[in-house]
Amino acid sequence: MKRAIELARCTALEDKAGGPFGCVIVKDSEVVAEGANRVIADKDPTCHAEINAIRAACAVLGTHELRGCVLYTTCEPCPMCYGACCWARVDKIYFASNIHDAKEYGGFDDAAIYNAVKRPIQDRSPEGTELLRKEMLDLWQEFHNMADPPSY
Repeated sequence: MKRAIELARCTALEDKAGGPFGCVIVKDSEVVAEGANRVIADKDPTCHAEINAIRAACAVLGTHELRGCVLYTTCEPCPMCYGACCWARVDKIYFASNIHDAKEYGGFDDAAIYNAVKRPIQDRSPEGTELLRKEMLDLWQEFHNMADPPSY
C-alpha cells in the first residue's frame, strides 16, 4: 500500500498527470504490476490507476485473468475500476481511502455513478436507448453456437 501511495503522490503532486490515485498488483507476495492515474496526461478518462495496473499485470502474466492476485489501491475503486477488478477475477482489494474521502478532498463523486447504475438505463444520465437488438441477438446466437468459443 505504501508503494501505491507513493505512486499517487508522484502522479498528482509532481507529474500532475491525474488525481492522487496509485495501484499495485501482487501475486504470491511479489509485485506483478503497478499503475497510477494518468487521466490528464493521457487525455483519457479511463486511465485510472487500477485500470492501468490491471492492463500491465495482464501483459506481464500473459492472461486476461488475475486469479491469485491482490490489488492495493489508494482509494476505494470507482464503478469502472471495480468492474474491471471483477472481470479480471482479482482475489481481493485493499484500499487506503473511500469514495467519500475522494469526494470531500478531490471532488470525485463516485456515489453519483453508483446510484445511477441502480436505475433503469433509460432513466440515467446519459440516457441509454436500445437499438438494433434483433441484429445483435443474431450475433449472440452465432457466438453461443461457436464450436470453439473463447474462454472467459
